[in-house]
Amino acid sequence: MSDLRNPLDDPSTDPFEVAATAAADIARLTGVERHDIALTLGSGWGKAAELIGETTATIDATEVTGFSKPALAGHVGSIRSILTAEDRRVLVIGARTHYYEGHGARRVVHSVRTAAATGATTMVLTNGAGGIKPTWKPGQPVLISDHINLTGDSPLEGATFIDLTDLYSTRLRDVARGVDPTLDEGVYCQFRGPQYETPAEVRMAKTIGGHIVGMSTALEAIAARQAGMEILGFSLITNMAAGIQTTPLSHQEVIDAGREAEPVISDLLARVIGAL
Repeated sequence: MSDLRNPLDDPSTDPFEVAATAAADIARLTGVERHDIALTLGSGWGKAAELIGETTATIDATEVTGFSKPALAGHVGSIRSILTAEDRRVLVIGARTHYYEGHGARRVVHSVRTAAATGATTMVLTNGAGGIKPTWKPGQPVLISDHINLTGDSPLEGATFIDLTDLYSTRLRDVARGVDPTLDEGVYCQFRGPQYETPAEVRMAKTIGGHIVGMSTALEAIAARQAGMEILGFSLITNMAAGIQTTPLSHQEVIDAGREAEPVISDLLARVIGAL
C-alpha cells in the first residue's frame, strides 16, 4: 500500500525535513509565511472552516510535499489558510491520513509536523467517534481529556522520550468550556481499524478507562506534543459504540450523523477557535 513517490516512505529520510519542505510549500502556495493555529477536521467537522474567518487561500493537499489524497469519504483533500477576526492565521487541514491505510505512523502525523513547521503553536484535533458513556447521544460534541493508544505504534522514533502528562491541554479545555459550559469530556481510545470495534473490545476500552472509541487522533497528538504544540481535542459522537448500540455500525451512519450535527458543532468550533 506504500506510495514510493512519497519521501516519508524512505526510512532514511528525516520526517522533520520533509515537514519543513511541506511548510515552505504551504507558504509559497498560500502567500502566508506563518500560521498561529492548526486545525485538523475530522468526520462531521468540515463546515467549521467556513465560519472561522476569511479564507484567503485554498490549495490541494497533494501539491504539498508528503501529503496524500484522503482515502475516506467525508474528508476533503484541501488545506486552507484562514484569517480570523482576531487577526490570527489558522491552517485548516482537510487531508488526514489514517493509520489503517497502511502507510505507517510517519504519514499519519505528517500534517501535524507540517503545521508546527508553519509556526502554529496550537493544534486542534477533531474526529467522529463512537461513544461509550450511556448519557451521550449521537450528534453530541465532547472534549478529549486524555487518550489510550491501542495501535501498537508510535510516531516517535528511536530513544525519544516525550512526557504526555496533560497532553490535551487543561487550559484549552477550560477555554472551550467557557464557550459552551455544557461540554462533557472523556478518554479517547484509538484502535488500529479499519474494522469497527467488537462489543468485547468496547467493554475492554471501558474497563481500562475509555469513553470514546475511534481510529485517529492519538498518534497525531503525540507528534504535536513532540513538536511543542498545545493540543485541544474534540470528538463528535456519531454513534454509540458496539454493544451499547444494538443496531449494526456503518460508515454511512457516521456521515449522516456528522451531516446532521454539522451546523451546531461547526459554530461551536469556530467560536472556540476565536477564543483561543
